Amino acid sequence: MTDPKDLFTKGKDFMQMYNKVVQFTEELINKNLELRNRIKQLEEERRKLLAERGGEEEKRLQEKIEHLKKEKQELLNRYREVSEETQDFLERYREIEQENNNLANLYVASYQLHSTLDFNEVLEIITEIIINLIGAGKFVIFLHNEKQGSLKPVKAEGLPLEEIPTVKLGEGIIGGAGESGEIYYRESEPDILELDLRHPMVCVPMKVQERLVGVIAVYQLLPQKEKLEKVDYELFSLLAAHAATALFSARLYSESVRKRETIKGFLDLITH
Repeated sequence: MTDPKDLFTKGKDFMQMYNKVVQFTEELINKNLELRNRIKQLEEERRKLLAERGGEEEKRLQEKIEHLKKEKQELLNRYREVSEETQDFLERYREIEQENNNLANLYVASYQLHSTLDFNEVLEIITEIIINLIGAGKFVIFLHNEKQGSLKPVKAEGLPLEEIPTVKLGEGIIGGAGESGEIYYRESEPDILELDLRHPMVCVPMKVQERLVGVIAVYQLLPQKEKLEKVDYELFSLLAAHAATALFSARLYSESVRKRETIKGFLDLITH
């Protein structure tokens, strides 16, 4: 059985501990109150200092902010300018690269043009150049008949050759381009379903010096080519010169071979 005296001693110890805890808690509360008052006092002093000096400081900071904003805007503007210049440079670089490729291909094609005197082979090479370098899908090559004063179709791509009429020199767009010697252009119209053979989009006269050899009439571009580019006009001019010389030479050669065969046949008749 527990001794009452021990219980009394334990209760007394507990009360003493409790009183110490209460005293410690009160001290903490008082200390916290003092700290809060001190904080409030410091904040008040801070507000007074800001009120006294904050105007100038705020103005200085605001000016610095505006200056930084201005610098940022200038950098953004310069970045946009450089981006646009870079884009223009890339576009021009692509154009020059394309021009160089086309001119190199035309050089190779022109070599092929002048490597043969067979008239039909020359026509085929010209056709390949117009398809692959110009990007034309439907066109006709006319040959000038000096005696009749007309332009006769001798090669057609994408169109039935037998349906292409002979054109009198000076008549319509094709005859007019042949007579003037000037290249004719107009913008392509992809929405047109039916082609008008009297109204090509491009007419390129082929001349040797001032002598007309023929005319190339382009009616429609390939589906993947939306319009003529700047380099195409240069290619047309170069093609006209090279094609004219090749056709003229091949034509003269064919005529000389034909005359030679005629003379040979006539001599064979006489000698036999």
